[in-house]
Amino acid sequence: MVKIGNLSLGDFPLLLAPMEDVSDPPFRAVCKAGGADLMYTEFISSEGLIRHAAKSRQKLDIFEYERPIGIQLFGGDVGNMVTSAEIATEVKPDLIDINYGCPVKAVACRGAGAALLQDIPKMVKMTESIVKCTHLPVTVKTRLGWDDKTKNIVEVAERLQDIGIKALTVHGRTRVQMYKGEADWTLIAEIKNNPRMHIPIFGNGDIDSPQKAADYKNRYGVDGIMIGRASVGSPWVFREIKHFLATGEVLPGPDLPERVRVCREHFDFSVRWKGDRLGVFEMRRHYANYFRSIPDFKPYRTKLVEADTPAQVHALLDEITEVFSQQTVLA
Repeated sequence: MVKIGNLSLGDFPLLLAPMEDVSDPPFRAVCKAGGADLMYTEFISSEGLIRHAAKSRQKLDIFEYERPIGIQLFGGDVGNMVTSAEIATEVKPDLIDINYGCPVKAVACRGAGAALLQDIPKMVKMTESIVKCTHLPVTVKTRLGWDDKTKNIVEVAERLQDIGIKALTVHGRTRVQMYKGEADWTLIAEIKNNPRMHIPIFGNGDIDSPQKAADYKNRYGVDGIMIGRASVGSPWVFREIKHFLATGEVLPGPDLPERVRVCREHFDFSVRWKGDRLGVFEMRRHYANYFRSIPDFKPYRTKLVEADTPAQVHALLDEITEVFSQQTVLA
């Protein structure tokens, strides 16, 4: 049984990665239904929370059916991160996660996210301060290092555990790699096999199929896997991985009616949560993924992206079901 503090997650939990502009409540709802064991909010700016920025505050919205749910924070100032952790604690998530892995310039150039991999003493100080300011379990998500010359994650893992974090997720790339190349899980395995380590170690990076999840579980011995990009448009990936791990069998991919149903549920929640205009607009990024691999679908993808109202989107989804239901949908 994998536990983060007193939070029990099962024998091999599958985690939904925090993804900016993706891991909002509507997306998390379909991933929870698809079998995710632990989910995180989009990462939230500590400065935004302190300034009461509407977008940052809205990201604190969590719902009972999502539990267990973690709020992920990022920032470069220790005091601001402590204050934001105190604010996040008030909305009663199950844990607080610190982002030391985001590689994008807008974050790293502000001394946040993966930038902390260049200042391990500050990372340790920040983490310890957050651990002390909240009664919730504190976890960390980070990368192997800043670049190939500074892959210091084994040392970092020990130091973060020593000051009180309850779990660690490692993306198998450096900051310089961004999301390019193949993720290297060998150092993640080294952390897991370190006799000093006793907290759960989760691996992240390149898991895009049940077979790969099983292979990496067996090869690297991690306590669980965090899934990001592979879940976008495929929230059922969690149940597919669980089924393969339990039986060795590959579940058939979802048929078209299921794809439409899940897409519609996602869309309806998006509209309820964000309002008609923003809900319709922000859902546009998901259609290509929900209906990938369907032959001759491009004209309908264009129509979905151009639709302006919920009624138009629903009418198109109805039409898609009627037109494509007889086709074989590739997994």
